[in-house]
This record gives sequence, structure tokens and C-alpha cells, in this order.
Amino acid sequence: MSSRCALVSNIIPFSCVDGPGSRLTLFLQGCNLHCKSCHNPWTIGRCNDCGECVTPCPYQALSIQDGRVVWQEANCQQCDTCLKSCPQQATPMAQTLSVDDMLKHISRAAPFIEGITVSGGEATTQLPFIIELFTQLKNSPALKHLTCLVDSNGELGISGWEKLRPVCDGVMVDLKAWDENTHQALTERSNTRIKASIRWLAEQHLLAELRLLVIPDRTDYLPCIEPLCEFIRSLGEVPVRLNAFHAHGVYGEAKTWRSARAGDVEPLAQALQDRGIQHVILPALYL
Repeated sequence: MSSRCALVSNIIPFSCVDGPGSRLTLFLQGCNLHCKSCHNPWTIGRCNDCGECVTPCPYQALSIQDGRVVWQEANCQQCDTCLKSCPQQATPMAQTLSVDDMLKHISRAAPFIEGITVSGGEATTQLPFIIELFTQLKNSPALKHLTCLVDSNGELGISGWEKLRPVCDGVMVDLKAWDENTHQALTERSNTRIKASIRWLAEQHLLAELRLLVIPDRTDYLPCIEPLCEFIRSLGEVPVRLNAFHAHGVYGEAKTWRSARAGDVEPLAQALQDRGIQHVILPALYL
């Protein structure tokens, strides 16, 4: 039995877009980047019980009790009014769940899935929980067949990855931009540690996928194609997934940005392939 807990934003019992096959995806709350293009911006912050979301709720699903914001799930209609009202980019619907709670969710889904993916926010901001969850799965006769993946922004330090390595089957990492200044403008953070994480994970054969998010007129992959491709080639045979930015669900100035279309993504795919990177995955659809 484990009492290790995490703040959980959402659980999707069956997903086919968060790694290979059908997977249970666990979204943890909180992120150490502040990406303007984030498609789940309410997972960035953590509720500080300010109460700004309570009055706007049209279904009285939120209240203040003993100074804390309380969510009444039975009243909630999932209208997301609270998400738009939160100055912290958080959600009052996040739940504190233990490893044992999650094992129950996973056990119910286990006959129908091939593995689990822990995402976010940024999953590794709650690293001890992930390590304990994956350890329990690997030690369970009924669940040890499930693969354990992490979807990450790569901000974790190498010492953290070393702790996760024994129980993790792979990590999918986003590289938001190549140039330091471009990355800083898009995420408010450097990408130096992210590149180091990508290199280390590739050396350990744990880099399941490198992801590039194409934002028209914002990302710098094509202008920096030569150093980018040199970097990717140095990683070995790693799938490179090209994702297309869309403005649905984003906050702030990114709502005015143009969504990526095939004409934005396919030239990058061709440039990568022309430089020896053959395992390039295009978006399944464009919104």
C-alpha cells in the first residue's frame, strides 16, 4: 500500500494519441514552463483558493468552505467557466489522488489498454509520485505488462531522470524551439536543460519520441534547420513527431495566432527528410 499522492488534473481511461496503442493517460497539475501556445493552459498553475472562480460558476458547483475552494462534482456540467475565471491558470477540479487510487483506475482499464502515460502540466514536477506509481505497476503481476511512458517538456535535471530510469519505458519530449531567444519568448524559460535531457534520454534509449510544435511565424525550426538536424541525427533512430499549433483552448495573445496547416508543416517534414531524418510523423489532422 502506498500513500504517495499527486495533484491530478484529469484522467483519460482510453487514449490513442498519448503514445503507442490504447493508453490510460494521467494529467498531473502544475507546470514549470509558461508556454504561450499551451493547449491545456489551466494545467499550468495551482489553485490558491482565491475564490475568483466561485461566483461565475453558473451551476453552483463551487463554494468556499473553511477558506478553501470546494468543487461539487455532482453539480458540475463541465462548462469550463471556472477555468476561464482563474487568474492562476489552474482548475478547482483538480483532485489529490494517491498511488493506490490510481492503481484502482488502471486496474479497471487494464484489459483494454497497452500502457499508461503520465502527462500534464509537466508530469515530472511530481516525480516521486511517478516513480512510486511505475514501481507499483512493475511489481504487480496483473499490471506489469503495461508500458509506462512520460510526456514531458524536458525540464527535469539529469539526476531526476536517473531516478526514473529503472521503472520507465520511455519519454516523449517537446522541443518548443531551437534558438535560445525564440524558446524564451515562447515559454519564458531557456531550452538548455531541455536539450541536455533529450541527449541523455536518447543515450539511455529512453527517448520514445521527439516532438516539434509548428507555430506559423513563431517557431524557428526551418531557419535553424541545419543545427536542428545535426542535433536530431546525433540522437540516433528517434521518431520525430510534427504537431500543428491550433488556437483552440489557448489563452492570451496566442488566441490571435494563425493555426498551422499542411503548407506550414510539410516543408519542415521535407527539410528534415532531405537531411537524413526519415522517421518523421505528420499530424493526423489539422484543426
